[in-house]
Amino acid sequence: MSVLNALPNLNVLPRSLVVGDQAEYGLTRAGAELKLVVWADGSLLADFEGEGSQHAGRTLLIGPTSSRNAAALRAHLPWLKPKPLGLQTSAGLGDRLGLATPGHVRAVRTVREAHGNIAPIFAQQSIREMTRTGRTPQQVMDDATWGIFAEGWREGIGADADHLKATTDIDACLAAGFTFFTIDPGEHVDNHAETMIPSDLRAAAERLPSDLRPLASGLQSKSFDVEGRTIAFDEHTLLKAAVKYGKAVAHVVMMYRHLMQVASGQNCELEVSVDETELPTSHAEHIYIASELRRLGVQWVSLAPRYIGRFEKGVDYISPSGTVGDVAAFEADFAVHAAIARRFGPYKLSLHSGSDKFSIYPIAARQTRGLVHLKTAGTSYLEALHTIASLDPDFFRAIYAFACNRYETDKVSYHVSAQLDRAPLPQAVLDADLPRLLDQFDAREILHVTFGSVLREQNAEGKPRFYDRFVGLLHANPEAYAADLEAHFVKHLKPFVA
Repeated sequence: MSVLNALPNLNVLPRSLVVGDQAEYGLTRAGAELKLVVWADGSLLADFEGEGSQHAGRTLLIGPTSSRNAAALRAHLPWLKPKPLGLQTSAGLGDRLGLATPGHVRAVRTVREAHGNIAPIFAQQSIREMTRTGRTPQQVMDDATWGIFAEGWREGIGADADHLKATTDIDACLAAGFTFFTIDPGEHVDNHAETMIPSDLRAAAERLPSDLRPLASGLQSKSFDVEGRTIAFDEHTLLKAAVKYGKAVAHVVMMYRHLMQVASGQNCELEVSVDETELPTSHAEHIYIASELRRLGVQWVSLAPRYIGRFEKGVDYISPSGTVGDVAAFEADFAVHAAIARRFGPYKLSLHSGSDKFSIYPIAARQTRGLVHLKTAGTSYLEALHTIASLDPDFFRAIYAFACNRYETDKVSYHVSAQLDRAPLPQAVLDADLPRLLDQFDAREILHVTFGSVLREQNAEGKPRFYDRFVGLLHANPEAYAADLEAHFVKHLKPFVA
């Protein structure tokens, strides 16, 4: 029998309860605030902070959901520590507010129980998102820890330090306990290679480091049979691939070597991402990247090429012709990328900006044969807005009006096509219809890319204009937010295991 459950007025969250021979752990809710409770001998409690009292021969500690207590929990409950996930079918469920993990856990649990295994990454955030939300890698890790603990998830987790561009980013995320490092060399991709004349390509290739010039690759005049499709490297194909991606490969190699050096034997894995670039990655260019990374000693678990069509934020896949949900050309192209990943790996193909791409999920699962990683982030923020629209229509309308005013500025760093003149006017939407505003293409993208401005905006007194009320509503209504997230993410995850 649990001592924590027997104590009056403690009200431990049922799924958080951990009962062992040496200690019991749980979370209790007092209004909107969560508190850690631990019942153990005094020596075990040395790592924790809080107030202690004696119960049944041991100390009962009640403490805050602090960084110190999160670290102590990870030390005492090994299933809370992220680990490499390898080649398992996996999904990253980013959380810009630090409140979404309970809903994410419920969605993964529902899908696994009903359909099959998918490995989750609950701590995932890019450095760009951390900057815009004012969070640190440690805060991202700790928020995920508390959500995982609250929901009693013990089935293994990863942690993705996403879109890293500098070695200092690696250092900060490694120190916080991340195990999955996504390197983004997009700034080093030269899209001009696509239109260069041969003499300019040769000149640009000669400016590459000697070990990354085309002839060093060993690909000149080679051809590869990739599951029945021949991909050949004539001089022009190799020159273009080397000029376009050579410096990006060099950046990945540098970042990987730094990671291996500072990790000092810690288990971690690498993802390479060239998805946030202007032009698609051709099949030959994919082979070039994989071949060069392997030649230069890089080991990676997943790769995100720039696929054809558009992967815009928070909406379904848009085909090269501009049609939402037209997937025929995507499947034909993606099938070859999947075959290349098997031929030169195996490694997983990663779907970045993967939120709400429902039309391509079955294709990705089928063509990769499960060697796939889904990456989502902003859609959890949109679900927070969905919850708020139901709870406080006036507040949601104010956020939407502000987002419309910020959109032209905030969209600059995103690949989006929403237009303000196609989005409904804030005052024209009835309260009852506000949650459905999240289903309108333009309004959805407008709300998606302005998250940083909404969360950071201050009023005339220098205080947060939206943030405190925003998170306050979610803290006060955790079940509503978790239910919205669970329903939304079951739709994301089911196609990968069904």
